[in-house]
Amino acid sequence: MPLLHKIAGVVVVCAVILGLTVPGERRRGEEAGGERVAAEPEGEARAAKATGSPAPGGSGSGSPSVSASAPIAAAAPGAVAAKANELGQVPVLMYHRIVEKPERPLDRTPEELYDELTRLAKGGYSPITAAEFVGGRFNAPAGRHPVVLTFDDGTPDHFALDAQGRPKAGTAVEVIQRVAAENPGFRPVATFYMTRELFGMEDGQASAAVPWLVRRGYEIGNHTMNHPNLGGMSGEEVREEIGEIEDRIVRLTGKHATTLAYPFGVLPRKRAWAEKADGEYGFQGAFVAGWRPSLSPFDEEFDRWEISRVRSEGKIEEDDCKQYCSTAWLEHLDKHPEERYTSDGDPNTVTFPKAAEYRLAKEYRARARTY
Repeated sequence: MPLLHKIAGVVVVCAVILGLTVPGERRRGEEAGGERVAAEPEGEARAAKATGSPAPGGSGSGSPSVSASAPIAAAAPGAVAAKANELGQVPVLMYHRIVEKPERPLDRTPEELYDELTRLAKGGYSPITAAEFVGGRFNAPAGRHPVVLTFDDGTPDHFALDAQGRPKAGTAVEVIQRVAAENPGFRPVATFYMTRELFGMEDGQASAAVPWLVRRGYEIGNHTMNHPNLGGMSGEEVREEIGEIEDRIVRLTGKHATTLAYPFGVLPRKRAWAEKADGEYGFQGAFVAGWRPSLSPFDEEFDRWEISRVRSEGKIEEDDCKQYCSTAWLEHLDKHPEERYTSDGDPNTVTFPKAAEYRLAKEYRARARTY
């Protein structure tokens, strides 16, 4: 079993519970992450209030209700030419420290990050934020493939400004900006999941630096205050962990976080504890530490509270990375482009081949287009 989930302890007991699939396999109803109980039907209204955005599945992400038997409109010629498939899989890549001399299994070097992002850029990928992904209205150009770049823990190597007010060389943000400058169409955005570390900055420093990120389209997400295993905590403890860092995020950015990443990929015993707490936080989606690309947000089986991510790593022996880490999955999607999300270029429509219609979530039927 991969080391990443051994860290989580007994809550993540085996690959079957985590819903693993090898590249190319797709099981309906799969799950990733730690223990949980059945989802509780709450959290959406609070998410809209806290973030200032429409609630998941509401007017901002779905569409006016239509009959399940109503015909779906034909796709635009440009979408057909692009072979659009907006029910395809989306890589959500998970990074941790970006350091010159790796010391931990999840560390990546700036050079490795640069090479992977350049590969994505050359391969037609266009970054979007986690918030845009769960919102279901992201504007990737026709023929390109969305990818979500996520960085956990808010370590100093993710972001810092130099004396000239530019991203410090070798930080994740500097590498992202450099790859975007070298590859037109590669949008320089990512989501940073924060803990108390706050990029290693004091509150005064962070108050000056974090707005630099937000103004440029980067997202600040919630990763709890102290990075605990939420699986063994009470509801009150879970809410305190999430609420404390949320307060800091609001002070730094002026708004609530839209998304949460569970520490160690482990869910609390009741998902509702993490989804919302009135007056404190309300998310539109949450991410686990998985080993496969995410389903499309328009897929009927997409679960916005357990969105799978893929660890960034080469095809090494450790942690089953020969099959389940980023290099292996990107190679697989290159070889099987029909499985990959390809944009139609219009954020207001959802285009896909007619044969995939059975996978469309009903709330998106009015936006659907087929060919």
